[in-house]
Amino acid sequence: MTFDLPNIATPRLQPGQLLARGVCRYLARCGFSVIEEFVPERGLRVDVMALGPKGEVWIVECKSSRSDFQSDCKWQGYLAYCDRYFWAVDTEFPTELLPLETGLLIADAYDAEILRMPEEDRLTGARRNKLIRKFASHAARRLHAFRDPDARLAL
Repeated sequence: MTFDLPNIATPRLQPGQLLARGVCRYLARCGFSVIEEFVPERGLRVDVMALGPKGEVWIVECKSSRSDFQSDCKWQGYLAYCDRYFWAVDTEFPTELLPLETGLLIADAYDAEILRMPEEDRLTGARRNKLIRKFASHAARRLHAFRDPDARLAL
């Protein structure tokens, strides 16, 4: 299925957004469905939420610099909303700063590669069900808003 997309200018992406784009491309090729800037619960916003082919839920936080990582004080709150948690950084990032129990992807604007797979910490069935339903609803609303921007849907 193809969509006729409007001819709109692409906004200039920030370094973290470029990393997220590469991560999303990689995960999509691995069979995951991905959403950028997903809110699993009020007060939390993850850079990338990925839903795998077997229902696994991954969160990827994209960090473009040492200061970007050091100023992130909410990341541990994201652990309760995924089976696996990853950092995505570029090749220049000082990876020794990243906690060893978390996953690591090296990424750029076009692709990514997993360097460290974290241990799986499976979500409870109820939380997984709630997240998958919210993921699906959010994805559908984003697509609808993209296809019909005049509908002024709340995302």
